[in-house]
Amino acid sequence: MSNEQRLQKAAFAGGCFWCMVKPFDEQPGIVSVTSGYTGGSTRNPTYQEVCSETTGHYEAVQILFDPEVFPYEKLLDVYWQQIDPTDPGGQFFDRGHSYKTAIFYYNDEQRTAAEKSKQELGVSGKFDKPIATAILPAKEFYPAEEYHQDYYKKNPGHYERYSHGSGRKAFIEEHWGEKS
Repeated sequence: MSNEQRLQKAAFAGGCFWCMVKPFDEQPGIVSVTSGYTGGSTRNPTYQEVCSETTGHYEAVQILFDPEVFPYEKLLDVYWQQIDPTDPGGQFFDRGHSYKTAIFYYNDEQRTAAEKSKQELGVSGKFDKPIATAILPAKEFYPAEEYHQDYYKKNPGHYERYSHGSGRKAFIEEHWGEKS
């Protein structure tokens, strides 16, 4: 099987998609991380439409990866460590449907792995509230506007201020003991 035939897609919503690219980017086996919109009903939504909370979309990232180098279960581990999985109303200071957390699965194996990892996190004792992250079938993924792609590289100062100011960075350090 060629490398291209082995590649799989994964999609995760974790609040602001700017903060969901860097943790996955440049890992071995990760081919690309694209910011975009998924889960809604509007075709080709714009950032403004998604932010209006009328499209049903989540801000998300779609990851193209080689599961032989970076298994899906490892993607799930990285994902959980970027979010507050107990928050049903958004992430940090970003509120509303488009900022909720969700794992979008592309096949039964991903669904099973996602459900297992969610259950394991729920009984781990790491959080004192239930895990609110949804596990949903993947829908059409629409790449976000170019200025949103690789935002942490294009605007590192603003990205760092956002990561700190939103509360995400402190939450990750407190709950996972790692720097984001």
